[in-house]
Amino acid sequence: MRTEKDSLGEKRVPKEAYYGIQALRGSENFKISGIREPEVFIRAYVSIKKAAAQVNFELGALDKKIAHAIIHAADDVLGGKFLDQFIIDVFQAGAGTSFNMNTNEVLANRALETMGYHKGEYAHAHPNDHVNMAQSTNDTFPTAMRISALWEYDLLKQALLGLIKALKEKAKAFDHIPKAARTHLQDAVPIRLGQEFEAFAMTLEKARHHIESAKEGLCHLNIGGTAAGTGINSHPQYASKMVDALSHMTKLPLKQPLSYVEIAQSTADFVTYSSALKNLALDIIKIANDLRLLSSGPTVGFGEIQLPAVQPGSSIMPGKVNPVIAECANMVCYQVIGNDVTVSMASQASQLQLNVMMPVIVFNLLLSSKILTNAMMMLREKCIEGILANEKQCRANFEKTLGLATALNPIIGYEKAAEVVKEAVRSDTSILQVIEKKGILSKKEIQKLFSADRLTAPGILKRD
Repeated sequence: MRTEKDSLGEKRVPKEAYYGIQALRGSENFKISGIREPEVFIRAYVSIKKAAAQVNFELGALDKKIAHAIIHAADDVLGGKFLDQFIIDVFQAGAGTSFNMNTNEVLANRALETMGYHKGEYAHAHPNDHVNMAQSTNDTFPTAMRISALWEYDLLKQALLGLIKALKEKAKAFDHIPKAARTHLQDAVPIRLGQEFEAFAMTLEKARHHIESAKEGLCHLNIGGTAAGTGINSHPQYASKMVDALSHMTKLPLKQPLSYVEIAQSTADFVTYSSALKNLALDIIKIANDLRLLSSGPTVGFGEIQLPAVQPGSSIMPGKVNPVIAECANMVCYQVIGNDVTVSMASQASQLQLNVMMPVIVFNLLLSSKILTNAMMMLREKCIEGILANEKQCRANFEKTLGLATALNPIIGYEKAAEVVKEAVRSDTSILQVIEKKGILSKKEIQKLFSADRLTAPGILKRD
């Protein structure tokens, strides 16, 4: 063990630990979930510390030897080392002070090692005075939130584009297959199966544009605002140089905010982005539910499409296969909706110059992004790409739907068309059979006017 001291007194810390007294206090105080910050957030935070060491050295505020040692320590962590030394629960001290100090201590102690000193000999490289120079938890934590969310966005975007592409391919493959549309879960006018899948793709395309727009707000960084957005204890050029350094380091289009004071107290950018993820989740729920309905059966349901069988569906019913991929996607999306509620509640808790609920915001935001990304990849690979159309069943439903009577409106009027529907129901026959039997249209006219192409595109049916 080694003895470390902070403003509350002394405490024994494991000798080989890279974390220090403040991280240890935080880990003892917040035994909540057992969940620690994800690696992407650690990488973002350490990138900030690396950039700060470099910028402070360039501005003449930090000794060259100490700066290079901090940069070396940061590179070690960015390379995957010492991740087990980040010991703070995701539910922690307000604003994330415990995690910021955990990061400062890990980098300081690793820097001390590289300089030939023992861990804890902070006179030579101090967590607060050197690693945290020109910084506060209040500007570093939200900056790491923004960078990590933007990194995760790139993965989410690729998964979403892949899902959209798969749906468009199915739309093209199924475009020749007529079937019955359904409104209120009742028979409606004809539609092509390809049109249904094209609509799915376009729904997600709109969601992608909304997310793309929402993520732009995350590009504005708090860094340089220090404690309350005023920039106290930082060089006048520090903020702009930090944005340049982090843009280069992260490969992200980062910017300075219009007001550091505003961005310190408002987490609206995270709410906007979380809301866009929630809206995507709502769209995926709709699509997943439709796939489950369309594949229901296979013998006593809609049975218009067949989803890939990925595992047995029942422990008691032999041969049963369930739409488990769509079901899992739904569960993921329900979680995302709940996460968004948490982000919203945490955001409105901002008081005066700071929102101290940032740790729970970033936990839920990154969780939503990650599970949505994985769910979309799963949905594409294990469901959408393997969907088969039951063309026979689709065509049979196309011919049987009572919605065919809608096409009669321009020919015989709504009231008479309604009588045709009632007759079809009473006699348990199709609309087309009733039309021919009553002599409303000849068989030749029926074949011409009630073709799938005519009934699934704009146009008004007229007798020649």
